[in-house]
Amino acid sequence: MSFLSLKSVWFALAAFAAVMVGSPAAAVLPVQGYEVRATYPHDTGAFTEGLFYLDGVMFESTGIEGRSSIRKVRLRDGAVLQSVATDPDKFGEGIVNWGSEILSLTWRDEIGYRWDLKTFARKGSFRYPGEGWSLTQDGKSLIMSDGTPFLRFLDPRTLRETRRVRVTAAGRPVVNLNELEWVKGEILANIWMTNRIARIDPATGAVKGWIDLTGLPETLSRRDPDAVPNGIAYDRQGDRLFVTGKNWPHLYEIVLKPLKAAAK
Repeated sequence: MSFLSLKSVWFALAAFAAVMVGSPAAAVLPVQGYEVRATYPHDTGAFTEGLFYLDGVMFESTGIEGRSSIRKVRLRDGAVLQSVATDPDKFGEGIVNWGSEILSLTWRDEIGYRWDLKTFARKGSFRYPGEGWSLTQDGKSLIMSDGTPFLRFLDPRTLRETRRVRVTAAGRPVVNLNELEWVKGEILANIWMTNRIARIDPATGAVKGWIDLTGLPETLSRRDPDAVPNGIAYDRQGDRLFVTGKNWPHLYEIVLKPLKAAAK
């Protein structure tokens, strides 16, 4: 999601999200830990809003007006191989690949863009109501988050909404769904201002469990309140899962531990 100039708003929203994730209803859901398999460099100037892995490289979008960009990044050393700046008055948000294109969102301008996957040349734009936070895809539809408990499913050709699901944890709505990734038939979603990732059933919107990233170095001493976990990418061919955060110095390849049932 996005940088807000009023820290009081940050913390109010964060408190609300923390209450939801830590509520008695959400607590009945299983929690999954992780092990770090590999650590890679990440640009500390990258206010990460979107992330996906394709053909051996990482694609990343960054936010903040005047600094928003779309990048192709070499995984092993974090080198930026290619980049394009978005309009300086726009706050860049999530990205996803579809065919020969990258599609990107902006936060509050209700406009998204189509980019050529190889050249990064802008090919067109599209409109949507409300805020834009993140994008992923399941091979049939694009899936978009907007900060509400709803995920929108979009036709990749027309960008029109075809359906939406309400995300709930033990029956209660989950807000602040941030960066998304489709992994093995589930939607993974960073929960903004928390260290948790929700594992979401795309058919029902029900959260099946949480992935807790607490313990990664950047989660333990956060001097910058914006430097939250945000960025999930999956290498389907290699079956590798990657996570990072806004302005983090590292990107991590992690292996998930077995689900642990919640204490009763």
